[in-house]
Amino acid sequence: MTSYAEILYEVDGPVATITLNRPETLNALTDLTQAEVRHALDASERDPEVIGTVLTGAGRGFCSGVDMNALGKMSEAGRILSQRHEHLKADPGNPDGDPNYKWSPAYFLGLRKPLIAAVNGACAGLGFSYATFCDMRFMARGARIVSSFSPRGLVAEHGTSWMLPRLVGPSNALDIFWSSRRIEAEEAHRMGWANRVCEPGEAARDAQAYLRGLAGTAAPTSLMMMKKQVWRHIQRDLAEAMGETNRWIDESLARDDFKEGVASFVEKRAPAFARIVVD
Repeated sequence: MTSYAEILYEVDGPVATITLNRPETLNALTDLTQAEVRHALDASERDPEVIGTVLTGAGRGFCSGVDMNALGKMSEAGRILSQRHEHLKADPGNPDGDPNYKWSPAYFLGLRKPLIAAVNGACAGLGFSYATFCDMRFMARGARIVSSFSPRGLVAEHGTSWMLPRLVGPSNALDIFWSSRRIEAEEAHRMGWANRVCEPGEAARDAQAYLRGLAGTAAPTSLMMMKKQVWRHIQRDLAEAMGETNRWIDESLARDDFKEGVASFVEKRAPAFARIVVD
């Protein structure tokens, strides 16, 4: 297993956990951190025992955004600066080559497996974008989200202008973007951004437990296909989505997973579904 400098990657049974591990900066993102996250997600995609992945932060924060040193250099240069880390080159997910999932963090949507953000503390800027593009968000009481774009003289970055209104509606999205105010877990839940409000220190454990529950009941291929349906069809007309869904229904009826799902129900036992194998 690859050893990382700025994240921790752990696999416990069917659950992989990626922990942003720069607690002294509230886990501010560097180019290296982002490359390591992408590489670790590729590892979880390729591990047939892993059902899904939790993304969280070490210490008091989830992620405070881009590292301030990098922001200072970008401000001086007047453009985005980035470093390549060739030893960490990876291209996780997106087996169909969908151009919508080319950029970061939109590539999260193209992953074959569920990705849950466990927001344990401060979540701002690019960290907020990372969590927004996860499939679900478990947020601890006392944690806060803040967009951070308007106080820096920026636009809504990293695809959040597309994603956030789909989670919370246009008006709430504009409030989050315009005011850049700190939003507590309970309000984030009411808006629809947070899926669960957890007790302090329990967000990662609750997210891991959720994935373990899926591992005991759900076919990994079904999870993959339903994720594809949701994020692909949200961009399409109903007729096109229905046509594609009907084709995929026919394919699912022919899979061994369907036979196993019926048999396990009739025999009153836990199902033994096939795992996803990535070449």
